[in-house]
Amino acid sequence: SLLAAPGLRGRLALALHVAGVNAALLLIYSRPLYKIAVRACFLGFAFGCGLLLSTGRSAWRHFGWYMCSLSLFHYSEYLVTAINNPRSLSLDSFLLNHSFEYNLAALSSWVEFTLEKLFFPELKQITWLSTVGLLMVIFGDCLRKAAMLTAGSNFNHIVQNEKSDTHTLVTSGVYGWFRHPSYVGWFYWSIGTQVLLCNPICVVGYALASWRFFRERIEEEEITLIHFFGEEYLEYKRKVPSGLPFIKGVKLEL
Repeated sequence: SLLAAPGLRGRLALALHVAGVNAALLLIYSRPLYKIAVRACFLGFAFGCGLLLSTGRSAWRHFGWYMCSLSLFHYSEYLVTAINNPRSLSLDSFLLNHSFEYNLAALSSWVEFTLEKLFFPELKQITWLSTVGLLMVIFGDCLRKAAMLTAGSNFNHIVQNEKSDTHTLVTSGVYGWFRHPSYVGWFYWSIGTQVLLCNPICVVGYALASWRFFRERIEEEEITLIHFFGEEYLEYKRKVPSGLPFIKGVKLEL
């Protein structure tokens, strides 16, 4: 109730709450674990704020859906990596510092939402469209996490240039549907966040930028996979689509 209080009282309570949690984490955890804990707490706090916005009658309700989706995505990236491949686990597994372009895209979407809400408020109240975006977000994130869990220790956030002893070609489960299900999931998740926010400019921008990024990423990764598995991967490539529109992957034959 204090955090929801209006004006200076609410802002002061929020600042004290954040400072108190941070101090408690510093006392409880050593430096390496503190870095993990403070990020997890930040994401949990963002999820809670999003939940409050989502369940109220605020005009920012759809932005609350977005906050929940974004914070859950980043937290679950770390969690599933910890379960699947703890040897590759690091602070980067949260993907909070994925790239400058990723952070710029997120900031752009917040700016567009705020400006359009100020000047075209009716554009941000299209509930059916936001619901479609939320369904895209849920589908994309579930597909990505299913891909990570199916791949197990073979999954890594960084494209591997050297084949380890445990590295195998995964073709079962969601990998029987698409060659790159984690990228397919992330692609539709990212676009879905902008449909959810009813951001027409960022919908187009995210679609083009994501498509270009994954086209280059898939080509880079498939060169490595062909090097690792040779004809076995080429046969898999012939049978299973990449899953992303108009992306066929690297054009290379042995």
